[in-house]
Amino acid sequence: MRDERPVVLFLCIHNSGRSLAARVLLDHYANGDIRVESAGSEPGNQLNPSVVAILEERGLDVSKDFPKPLTDETAREADVIVTMGCGDTCPVYPGKRYLDWELVDPAGKPVEEVRPIIDDIDRRVRDLMAEVL
Repeated sequence: MRDERPVVLFLCIHNSGRSLAARVLLDHYANGDIRVESAGSEPGNQLNPSVVAILEERGLDVSKDFPKPLTDETAREADVIVTMGCGDTCPVYPGKRYLDWELVDPAGKPVEEVRPIIDDIDRRVRDLMAEVL
């Protein structure tokens, strides 16, 4: 039996920064009312340390997170797919609602430069949650 909650999938290349932050933030705000997934077209080896530091500052737990590969099943279950800097590396699934969020890549940047990116993701996530619910 399919879970009746809407499913949002955040996709980026490495699933270590932007999509991770979006997944953690939306999961936090939606409080179980939305099933939130994230994945990467070419998952990295580790989470972005600056993104992790900022999320932990906000009291959010990322200890169980890791970069995950995109699977057909995950994409097909999604009601909304949000891409972040994928370009042509993220496949397109017909019949899905897509949003493309143009965001600066936090890779290799210090916390001070990543904080505004996370703030931007935070705003977008809250807007998306209002739409989806």
